[in-house]
Amino acid sequence: MHTMWKGSISFGLVNIPIKLFAATEDKDIKLRTLHKKCHTPIQYEKKCPNCDEEISQDEIVKGYEYVKGKYVVITDEELKELKDEHEDKTVEIIDFVNMNDIDPIYFNRSYFIGPGENGGKAYALLREALNQSGKIGIAEITIRSKQQLAMVRVYQNCIVMETVHYPDEVRNVREVPSVPEQVDVGSKELDTAIMLIDQLTTTFDPEKYKDDYRLALQELIDRKVNQDEGKTPTEAAPRQNVVDLMSALQASIEKTKKPQSKSTKPKSQTIPKAVGATDVSSNAAGTNQNAPTSSTTKKTKTVRKKA
Repeated sequence: MHTMWKGSISFGLVNIPIKLFAATEDKDIKLRTLHKKCHTPIQYEKKCPNCDEEISQDEIVKGYEYVKGKYVVITDEELKELKDEHEDKTVEIIDFVNMNDIDPIYFNRSYFIGPGENGGKAYALLREALNQSGKIGIAEITIRSKQQLAMVRVYQNCIVMETVHYPDEVRNVREVPSVPEQVDVGSKELDTAIMLIDQLTTTFDPEKYKDDYRLALQELIDRKVNQDEGKTPTEAAPRQNVVDLMSALQASIEKTKKPQSKSTKPKSQTIPKAVGATDVSSNAAGTNQNAPTSSTTKKTKTVRKKA
């Protein structure tokens, strides 16, 4: 059994080294939440709805909402300082009372108390004193930074500590709606009810009571496993990088584009020439309407010879 706390029990001048063990355990069958499509366990992200971004653990702080929408932030350093001030590894018994004085509504969680090193004799002394006096001890203890009220009693030759709710943690019964006030009940009906209670009265045997739902659920799970109905999460195809995919698509589009032909200027359009500049249009075209033709040039040369 795992030791969850080490310290001591003290009452008066007596101090007994002890170890604390959880006396109960949660037997609920825990079911995982899976994606129906591929049977992969669902993950829950820590996401800020205001910033619309996932946040890491070092970006999280603790806060107390004192009015709607307003918080005071409590730092880890402040919490540690408070913890150090109130951390005390002692189950300090303050009072001894009768068990019947405590209503079960105050009970919270049970812990077995075992003796620490060299504490066996003092442990046995406290156990015997509680047994013979018929009393239980009311104590205070700090567990996981939370101060709790507790009672110390004997259970099957072992000292047990029950954490107990503080009075302000138990809600006011007057807040329960529709609870009838004192009503006159007929004596015949009352006698019949009491007779039925007497007929059903027995000695308490905890082994008699079972969690029928949990046992039925476990039986269903075992049957499915034995019939080889187990599901393995389907492996997802590797995800492509979105940026690379977009680049590849854009490159494909550019590659399939046809080269644009150069637009030609209309012949009627004239481009003004700078002074002294060469007629680019005539050179480019090779001929021009204003340029002299070859036949005209020949005639000129012939006339000059005759003269």
